[in-house]
Amino acid sequence: MTVRNIASICNMGTNASALEKDIGPEQFPINEHYFGLVNFGNTCYCNSVLQALYFCRPFRENVLAYKAQQKKKENLLTCLADLFHSIATQKKKVGVIPPKKFISRLRKENDLFDNYMQQDAHEFLNYLLNTIADILQEEKKQEKQNGKLKNGNMNEPAENNKPELTWVHEIFQGTLTNETRCLNCETVSSKDEDFLDLSVDVEQNTSITHCLRDFSNTETLCSEQKYYCETCCSKQEAQKRMRVKKLPMILALHLKRFKYMEQLHRYTKLSYRVVFPLELRLFNTSSDAVNLDRMYDLVAVVVHCGSGPNRGHYITIVKSHGFWLLFDDDIVEVGMQMIVSERSGAETVFGDVCVWTFSKVGLFSHNLT
Repeated sequence: MTVRNIASICNMGTNASALEKDIGPEQFPINEHYFGLVNFGNTCYCNSVLQALYFCRPFRENVLAYKAQQKKKENLLTCLADLFHSIATQKKKVGVIPPKKFISRLRKENDLFDNYMQQDAHEFLNYLLNTIADILQEEKKQEKQNGKLKNGNMNEPAENNKPELTWVHEIFQGTLTNETRCLNCETVSSKDEDFLDLSVDVEQNTSITHCLRDFSNTETLCSEQKYYCETCCSKQEAQKRMRVKKLPMILALHLKRFKYMEQLHRYTKLSYRVVFPLELRLFNTSSDAVNLDRMYDLVAVVVHCGSGPNRGHYITIVKSHGFWLLFDDDIVEVGMQMIVSERSGAETVFGDVCVWTFSKVGLFSHNLT
């Protein structure tokens, strides 16, 4: 740990005291901890995503449950579980923790992150969720194989060896359906595709609702892009659109702010204001969608401050027990309204990754928060 990091932790004492004072001793949530994370050289992309995930209750609970299981060989999930457990079991309510073990493991497992350059937070989120799912699936596979050896059932049908769904899938996985309608015979074909997060394009003076509407806009396939219709046995003009077939428990939405500019031969950032709702209902669903009226509450926003994908800084805004908190590496502050209004106007933010969790309020009641 460097002198700078030690100094940051010492300085956090003042911030920690201020945070407890801002929330108030009587209103401070029981058994909750608000800890900043030390930056180990441009690791804000990692810190911001970890904070967002920590305050997704279902994800945190499953990671902590994994920690409680029998000791396993070190991997990215065991390191994450150790970090979450360290935060959750602190005697202090606020402070700073160095995620050194997790960062070291991340750099060891993936060359992309094995440097001190700024990385993309969405790319890291995608890698982390898929890696955790792979670890859990491999462990289930090993458990099955050990069970077969014990019971002598080595000739189990191949279909039973398919990768099982994990709690990562149960929390984040939704399903899209790509519908294509032939304009000649009116036959509609569809193809399903699972997702752990949705990536949508952004435009000037837009909103999350508008981005999602554009995501499901109908596109006409004509001229050289004609669709081969199995019913007509020939290429025909067609219309296609993307719809949400299965809504996830937690919706992670990625705003595609980095666009490759041909004339510049590099990526540039689309620093547009995007109005985001604190509550969200998806209307771009298919006719056979599951949980059609599911309502979501905003719980976290990962924000990139800077002009390009390889420069700048990531912070996270999270909602916890009714409080909005800003996590900026080792600094934790209260007050979303101040953050939002100063950055881009009421109910607007330069967000890059937004996370909504299924609401438990009103008609759309659920056991999760």
